[in-house]
Amino acid sequence: MAKSSAPSRERIVAGAADLISRRGLNAASIREVAKHAKAPLGSTYHYFPEGKQQLATEAVRHAGGAVARILRKELDAGPVAGLRAFLGLWRGIVVESDFRAGCPVLAVSVEDSATEETPPALLAAAEAFEGWERLLADSLRHHGVGPEQAPELAALVVAAVEGATAMCRAKRSVLPLDQVARQLEPVIEEALRRPS
Repeated sequence: MAKSSAPSRERIVAGAADLISRRGLNAASIREVAKHAKAPLGSTYHYFPEGKQQLATEAVRHAGGAVARILRKELDAGPVAGLRAFLGLWRGIVVESDFRAGCPVLAVSVEDSATEETPPALLAAAEAFEGWERLLADSLRHHGVGPEQAPELAALVVAAVEGATAMCRAKRSVLPLDQVARQLEPVIEEALRRPS
């Protein structure tokens, strides 16, 4: 969760992302988000006049951007370093939260909408996943993986790590992330060795 010294709006967005990662979108009411973020309820409504969907959308963008910044930095050292950072990020989150938190982007993705329209938070989740995949695929291509294989391998990494993160929470164990790491790293290394 964001530190209390952060401006109220930023603290509320970070608090919403954290709460969604723990309880899911449907269980994260505006009142609960304000309480979790240690922000006044009135400020929450002031900053997010469109309500819960606006706040959820911004929370997903916040989480997606935070992960993208970490990936971008670590991918400078190559795709394997990026994979390790991606795995390490989620490992840290599930362990530090005692398996109570996962990925808010995934949490929003798996919840049903009450309307026929695609909610903005779900669109933001798709953008976050696509952004992570794009970063990984660009790094893979830059390091010699073919243009057709790179996006597929990037999608495999994101899907496997996100799924393993959910499994860690359910099993109360980091074993799924460790298993995924042991399988994905050799796959990436092999793709990097093969000429495109």
